[in-house]
Amino acid sequence: MLKASQRLALIVYDSRPERAHKTTPMLGNILEVIAGLVLLIWGADRFVHGAAATARNLGIAPLLIGLTVVAFATSAPEIMVSADAALRGAPGLAFGNAIGSNIVNIGLVLGCVAIIRPIELRSATLRREMPALLAVTLLTVSLFLDSYLSRIDGVVMLTGLVIVMIWLARLGMRTAPSDPIKADFEAEIPTDVTMRMAIIWLLIGLAALLVGAHLLVDASIEMAVYLGVSEVVIGILFIALGTSLPELAVSLVSALKGEYGLAIGNIVGSNIFNLLAVIGVAATIAPTAMAPSVLSLHIFVMVAFTLVLFAMTYDYDGKSELSRIEGIALLLAFIAYDTYVVLQNVRMHA
Repeated sequence: MLKASQRLALIVYDSRPERAHKTTPMLGNILEVIAGLVLLIWGADRFVHGAAATARNLGIAPLLIGLTVVAFATSAPEIMVSADAALRGAPGLAFGNAIGSNIVNIGLVLGCVAIIRPIELRSATLRREMPALLAVTLLTVSLFLDSYLSRIDGVVMLTGLVIVMIWLARLGMRTAPSDPIKADFEAEIPTDVTMRMAIIWLLIGLAALLVGAHLLVDASIEMAVYLGVSEVVIGILFIALGTSLPELAVSLVSALKGEYGLAIGNIVGSNIFNLLAVIGVAATIAPTAMAPSVLSLHIFVMVAFTLVLFAMTYDYDGKSELSRIEGIALLLAFIAYDTYVVLQNVRMHA
């Protein structure tokens, strides 16, 4: 049975269309993507469950668990995909996944949540996370400006992640007694899971994440070659959407329960991890030059979405909420961006 690298070589060097078609059956790739996403989503859920329960059994405060352990665990699919892609010489998938996930989280996830139920912004901790997200976004952009991500850039991002998490955790614990997000975390973190079961679920979730990430990256590399598009585009259009499904589910359920701090806090925390952990891991494993489209379009769009979210969550009108109109605006902007990317690639290969 041919390995992924061998199948890729056959596609690249065999000029016969029928041979390429037989070597890379599109249906097989699609099924592999679906299987990978199912494992990633289920694995992320079990990993979060096990990690949160383990931390609670160790006596860690719920707010601290939510700000650090849960934030990391919900970004585990993106981090696993990033590491797998970088190890297999496809860091463009990792960058596209991180950038695309941030756009999906703000445009699609928060847009849909706000349309269904306006998001109240009452958490002091959350208000401190928004400037942190903006600062992290600008740091990432500054490292992208030379069109090359080095191993040093990756280490800077991972170090920045540790600093930001410590800072947010200390601020969160300082305001914990009066912050409504504390009650949200306490309601969601499991309390009736033994340490043994928590560790079992943690390991099962991790295993599912590893297998799902490998399947997804394997199929995505082949699809990129088969369709003649860049790995960055595949990462932005397909992988980012798939790996952001857990955030969509968690945010929708949280908003419907009235846990508004979790609904938006989950997104802000995930976006910070996407930039510092996902891109940081990829750059540390496989330093690489950036595709021109990343700087000319995708990074610009991600920064624009982040700035718009920062403006929307700033309490300038005294309402302290993300309204339905603002949700519609975010969703329409997301649809417009994805449509543009699709049409641009269709024209290039027409």
